Amino acid sequence: MIDSLPAFWAVIPAAGVGARMAADRPKQYLQLGGRTILEHSLGCFLDHPSLKGLVVSLAVDDPYWPHLACVNDPRIQRVDGGAERSGSVLNALLHLHAHGADDEDWVLVHDAARPNLSRDDLDKLLADLADDPVGGLLAVPARDTLKRVDKNGRVVETVDRSVIWQAYTPQMFRLGALHRALADSLVADAVITDEASAMEWAGLAPRLIEGRADNLKVTRPEDLEWLRQRWANRR
Repeated sequence: MIDSLPAFWAVIPAAGVGARMAADRPKQYLQLGGRTILEHSLGCFLDHPSLKGLVVSLAVDDPYWPHLACVNDPRIQRVDGGAERSGSVLNALLHLHAHGADDEDWVLVHDAARPNLSRDDLDKLLADLADDPVGGLLAVPARDTLKRVDKNGRVVETVDRSVIWQAYTPQMFRLGALHRALADSLVADAVITDEASAMEWAGLAPRLIEGRADNLKVTRPEDLEWLRQRWANRR
């Protein structure tokens, strides 16, 4: 690691509803270890000395956010989210631009429902990408055999897993470059699933930084239960 980690802004797109959780509220507001998932996802950044500020994109009518303990933290700014993740992130970047952030500033985009980011992984990402011309993201190499299937669910081929990685977050890019990539891809109606895919669409090659596999995104009830059990075992 380098001696001095770069300063950065954090962006958390949190306007989704997480329908696959089948819960009574968006999954980022479910409880985990005495706090909401969202509070844990914010916490690793708020505890970091290199953080310049954090923007969270929320649903316009979000009734849960005002009740969180962190809502009055002066480092956190709220913006309205978009219909898709890319719109939520773009709104946050526009807010940063309007409030004095520079095009060359680093921005780290992190999933609202990814509460188990370790400080070591965050520091590794910041250190390894500090001088990178493009930026990159935390990722994990594929471990299992992978199959490509047809529309009927029949195996077409076994994919070479040695060149396949699972994309995680945070994803770290320069503010100006990410803003341009997201804005242009939206105009072109391109399929953008994360920030790295927007940069790829713009002709750039993000760098993968291997992180911990337990930095998982809570998508289904079993994900949350796994984290609850893991955290209980730690205690």
